[in-house]
Amino acid sequence: MQVVQPEDVERKRGLEHRGGTFYARTLVQGTPGTPGNFKLSLSESGADHSGPRHRHNFDQYRFMVRGSSSFDRDGMLKEGMLGYFPEGVHYGPQTNPTDTFLIVLQFGGASGSGYLLPSEVKAGTEELRKFGEFRDGVFHRNGGDGKRNVDGFQAVWEHVHGREMVYPRPRYDAPVFMDPKSFDWVKVGDGVEEKLLGVFTERRTESGLLRLATGASHKLQGRGAWVVLQGAGTAGSNPLKQYTAVHLEKGEELTINASEPMELLHYGLPDLSGLESARHMPAVAAE
Repeated sequence: MQVVQPEDVERKRGLEHRGGTFYARTLVQGTPGTPGNFKLSLSESGADHSGPRHRHNFDQYRFMVRGSSSFDRDGMLKEGMLGYFPEGVHYGPQTNPTDTFLIVLQFGGASGSGYLLPSEVKAGTEELRKFGEFRDGVFHRNGGDGKRNVDGFQAVWEHVHGREMVYPRPRYDAPVFMDPKSFDWVKVGDGVEEKLLGVFTERRTESGLLRLATGASHKLQGRGAWVVLQGAGTAGSNPLKQYTAVHLEKGEELTINASEPMELLHYGLPDLSGLESARHMPAVAAE
């Protein structure tokens, strides 16, 4: 169980292999080397940030707090919208008409391919620069063994693991973009309402919004993460304020109380029971 305040987390430059302006604060992360590893972050990117059409071998949610991103044929992720980017599914190319600020969850999906943490990605990126350069999201190799031109995140993954990346078979044809304004609030408790935005894959990862009226309380439970979007309250002795993050593992629970109207984003992590002993290939971080 973790309650993390955003000001307690360092803001770091990231995604050097993509190019452009990108910073992130990692609020919570999982256990390296496990299928269920994950990273929850507050991400900022500039209008100069872009990415080629590509895919991941992990799952990803992006909630657009401010700004917008175009994903070409896949559509536009606008302010207030949530995007689910499933493992194995191509998307993009991405361009930013504006600067953006997002709440991003990257996590090992139903295939058991896992997720590699940013520190490992950064080290792999620096090592690859000895053999070429990253330009417009693509690694262009001029030395060493390997493909001459390959997607940046795939190049890092293959360098770190010393083998070719094998992508999971896509469970969906395209990313899923959700507009919460089109969903209704449903009462789930006294002074508590929910917008369930989606439940995905056989491993049941889910996403939604939670709203508490002043004075209301609600028990959080299940493996997942919650981020305060607006309002204030408490979680035990911990204050809840804008962008405070709460993380619970399976079997844990925590009661939150609202001192003023409060809204939270919920990311439910998948149930990967039984995959710990299965074959899996950790994935590289890319946003």
